[in-house]
Amino acid sequence: MIIWKRLLRTPSSERFLGTKNGKDSVVIDLHHLDNAVAGTVVLFADAGFQEDDVPQILASFDEDMLPGVDLASGTLTFTVVRGEIWGNFEAASDDAK
Repeated sequence: MIIWKRLLRTPSSERFLGTKNGKDSVVIDLHHLDNAVAGTVVLFADAGFQEDDVPQILASFDEDMLPGVDLASGTLTFTVVRGEIWGNFEAASDDAK
């Protein structure tokens, strides 16, 4: 079972983190369009997901977090990527120069 947590939200986008067995496992970035939602799903390589797991992950997220759109009606689309985190990179302040 994946536990979802919203990390950030803007007027037109959101980011969610999914944990499985207490470990960060998947991140989903959503972009809210006029009549649809487009998402990018990154399954962490070390989380042990298989390609066969993807439909259930997407359906679970859709049911839990997106009541107004759904995959079946075509108002929700996802691109799914398998990857690993290399780090967080942020802009340095002027004081750090």
